[in-house]
Amino acid sequence: MPSLRLPEGLTCGVDEAGRGPLAGPVVAAAVILDPKKPIDGLNDSKKLSAKRRAELAVEIRARALAWAVAEASVEEIDRINILQASLLAMRRAVDGLAARPRLALVDGNRCPRLDCPAEAIVGGDGKVAPIAAASILAKTARDAGMLALHAAYPVYGFDRHKGYPTAFHLEALRLHGPSPAHRRSFAPVAQWALC
Repeated sequence: MPSLRLPEGLTCGVDEAGRGPLAGPVVAAAVILDPKKPIDGLNDSKKLSAKRRAELAVEIRARALAWAVAEASVEEIDRINILQASLLAMRRAVDGLAARPRLALVDGNRCPRLDCPAEAIVGGDGKVAPIAAASILAKTARDAGMLALHAAYPVYGFDRHKGYPTAFHLEALRLHGPSPAHRRSFAPVAQWALC
C-alpha cells in the first residue's frame, strides 16, 4: 500500500466500522504497528475479502506493538448521534492502548479529543498502514458482534448484511419492527418503531 511517511515515535492509526448500519454498535480500533515487524497486504478493510481480513486481523494482533478495540453502544448512538458516538468509540480505543502514542492518525475528516496530538487523513485507511490495520480490526470485531446479534435476532439476517439497510433488512423491519439492537434514531428504524 502507498504509505505516508510516519513521524518518529509511537504513532497509532485509528478507524471505525459501522457508521451506516441500522443496527449494532459502532466499533473503533487503534493500532501501533511495530516497524521491525511489517505486515504485508494491509489495506482499507472494505477492499479486502472477509477471509483476508480475518487472516490479517490475527497477524495484526500478534505483531503490533499495541492495539485496542472499543465501541459505542446503540443507546449511545441514539442519545448523542452517530458522529459523536464514532468519535467516542475512537477515543475509547486510543485510551485502551497499552502504550501511549505520540501522535494519532485518524481516518476521515474529524478527530476525537485525545490526550495526544491527532491528525485526520481522508482516505487514510488506503494510504497509511496503521490506519489500515485499525480499519481491519474494527471491521472484523464489528462483524463478529453482528454474528452474535444474528444468533439473538435471526429474523433480521444480520449475518448477511451486518445491519446495513439492504432490501432484506428493510423488509424484516417492516414485518417484525425493530429489535433492541436497532438504532431507533435512524429514520428507517424510527418509521417502524412507531407502528
